[in-house]
Amino acid sequence: MFRKTMRSFIRLFLLILMLFTVGCVQKENKQKIENDPVATKSQEQKKPATRPANSVLAPDFTLQTINGKFFSLNEFMGKVIILNFWATWCFPCKMEIPDFIKLHDKYHDDGLEIVGVTIQSGTPDVIANFAENWEMNYTVLTDIQGQETQLVTLQYSQATGRPITGVPTTFIIDRDGYIVKMYIGPQSEEILYRDLKPYI
Repeated sequence: MFRKTMRSFIRLFLLILMLFTVGCVQKENKQKIENDPVATKSQEQKKPATRPANSVLAPDFTLQTINGKFFSLNEFMGKVIILNFWATWCFPCKMEIPDFIKLHDKYHDDGLEIVGVTIQSGTPDVIANFAENWEMNYTVLTDIQGQETQLVTLQYSQATGRPITGVPTTFIIDRDGYIVKMYIGPQSEEILYRDLKPYI
């Protein structure tokens, strides 16, 4: 009887000791993870932004860069895109250029691309000279033969259900290729970044 009681007591003691040891190891591992910045960062995975309910897929298109190369929008799939319809003769468009330059400098490495679709602004050489004078550091596009930028404007009017009747008109396109924001008129760096931030 004494031996049975003793065995039961020893088993109970060993079980409690084992549970205590496991608990201590788990607590130590948790403390290691909490103190490890790499582990903490991996745990803090950024939740993808919820796109607005009225978001639509951005139409793909092909235009020409001011360097004479063909460019398709889907080349930037997986990036966040500011798509800006603008013109060299448009004063409000010129107001935005310094802010686009700053945004590109700050967030290009985080996946931001800025694309300017140039409307009725002359030959590629004229637009290239303008872009150089204004130190535009982002992708600037123009017609291939003469009317393609107008067709792209029409495509985006139809896709969003909001006619593009003037410049500047700007869209934010998320990494999955959805238009999540549209602006009519010039916007500041602060406003654009506020709306870009959830998607970068």
